[in-house]
Amino acid sequence: MPNSLFIVHVHVHVKPELTGAFRQATLENARASVKEPGIARFDVVQDSEDPARFVLIEVYRTQEAPAAHKETEHYKRWRDTVAGMMAEPRTSRKYVNVFPDDGGV
Repeated sequence: MPNSLFIVHVHVHVKPELTGAFRQATLENARASVKEPGIARFDVVQDSEDPARFVLIEVYRTQEAPAAHKETEHYKRWRDTVAGMMAEPRTSRKYVNVFPDDGGV
């Protein structure tokens, strides 16, 4: 899928007492991330039934953009800040978009 966006869902379970601090650090990272040329969208969603669970929905323009994102100062700051906040290791799943598409061309 050469014209596809590259999408990563990062699932995060935070220690409940650190939810506010995680949310603040993550929003700072997201605000900086959307300014990167390789990022089309960066959503932060929080579970409505378990507020200690988040999903970061990172939509990249190319397959190479995630590596570039991980080299930014804001990402490194976020990574180091939230490392001790995890209730369990974060996980991710990678996707490509199927729709909207290019109409089968």
